[in-house]
Amino acid sequence: MLAFTNAKEKTSPTIIGAGCKLTGNMHTDHSVQIHGTVVGDIAAETVIIGRGGTVKGKITATNLFLHGSLDGPATVDIANIFGHAKMTGTLSYRTLNITANNGLECKLAKREDKKHE
Repeated sequence: MLAFTNAKEKTSPTIIGAGCKLTGNMHTDHSVQIHGTVVGDIAAETVIIGRGGTVKGKITATNLFLHGSLDGPATVDIANIFGHAKMTGTLSYRTLNITANNGLECKLAKREDKKHE
């Protein structure tokens, strides 16, 4: 497990642990793991909301792995929605993977890839 990072490391993840609550927006070029609660918007390469994690805000990411709860819109390229996940809002995606889920109460909006002219 990665415990410390230094200036030479370019890809350290941001982790919000279980029992932690963060209020505010987050922006990173790397990954964010949420096991606690975030109230605010998140922009990242990859967002992982763990089974006990909750986000109340907007997500913008290349990859979303949703095991927990998302209350807000998400704009992603690849959405991976797992069995216990819950979501409200609009999920805008290019690729959608859903695994045995019955907790979605969101609007799904498929985006098409831009054609090169």
